[in-house]
Amino acid sequence: MLWLSLLFGSIVGLSLGLTGGGGAIFAVPLLAYGMGVPAREAVAISLVSVGLTSFVGFLGKWRKGEAELRTGLLFAVAGMLGAPLGAWIGRQIPEAWLMLMLSVLMLTIAWKMWQKSCRTMVQTQVCIPVETSGVQPEGYANDGPSCQRDAVGQLILTSRCARLLLIVGVAAGILSGMFGVGGGFIIVPALILFSSMSMSRAVGTSLMVISLVSASGLVSQLWVGQSITLSITTLFATGGFIGLGVGQSVAHRLSASMLQRVFSVAILLVAVFVIVKNLS
Repeated sequence: MLWLSLLFGSIVGLSLGLTGGGGAIFAVPLLAYGMGVPAREAVAISLVSVGLTSFVGFLGKWRKGEAELRTGLLFAVAGMLGAPLGAWIGRQIPEAWLMLMLSVLMLTIAWKMWQKSCRTMVQTQVCIPVETSGVQPEGYANDGPSCQRDAVGQLILTSRCARLLLIVGVAAGILSGMFGVGGGFIIVPALILFSSMSMSRAVGTSLMVISLVSASGLVSQLWVGQSITLSITTLFATGGFIGLGVGQSVAHRLSASMLQRVFSVAILLVAVFVIVKNLS
C-alpha cells in the first residue's frame, strides 16, 4: 500500500514539473480514492508535498534570478492569512461536499489550462498553440498593468497595487487551506496581469508564495486537530521530489501547449470521476 504513496506523489510532482502549475490538484483525489485516505487528511498531506516541492522549485528559480522576493512576500503574507480561514471552512463542510467543491475547482483549472495552452480563433474555432501563435493566451493580455515599475524594473507598491495583490493572495490562501492546492493557477496570471511580470519570473515568484502558503495551511490543519499518517506523507513527498526532477528535466524538450492540453483533459476526467463517485 505504501508504494502507492511514492507512485502517486511522483505523478503529482511530474505534473508540476511538466506544466509549472495545476498538477497539485491531482493530489487529493489520488490520496482519497487511490489509497482510501480521508479527504481532510488528504488535504493536509497534499499541503506537505506541494509546499516542499514548490520550495525546491523556488530555490532553483531564485538562483537564476527568476523570482521577485518583495512582491512574493506581499502575496505570501496575504495567502498565509487566508489559509487558516480556508482550513476552518473546510472543517465545516461534509467530506462529500468538500470533494464536490474540489471537482468544481478542478473543472475551472482544466478550462483555464486549456485557454492558456492556445488562443481560440472566433471565426474558425481553431486552437493555435501559444508558442506558434506569437500572442499571449486569452486572459494574459496586458492592456495596462495595475502595478507600475520604476526605471530599474522594481515594482512600485501603490495602494491600489498592494490592495489587488493582497486580495488575490488571500483568495489563493483560502483555496490552499480548503483543498490542499498550491494556488499557482491564480497567482501566476495575477502577477502577469497586475504587475507586468514576465512568465518565468511569475512562475518563480509563485513557487515561493505556494511554499509559504502551504506551510501556513498545514499548520492551520494541524492546529484544528487534523492528523496525518507520517509514512504516507513522507513517501508521497519523496515521490513528489522525484517526479518534479524528472518533469523539469524533460519539460523543455516537449511542447508546452500540448502538455497543458493533455493535463487539462486529465484534470477534467478526474473531476468527472470525483463527481460521479460522490453522487452515486
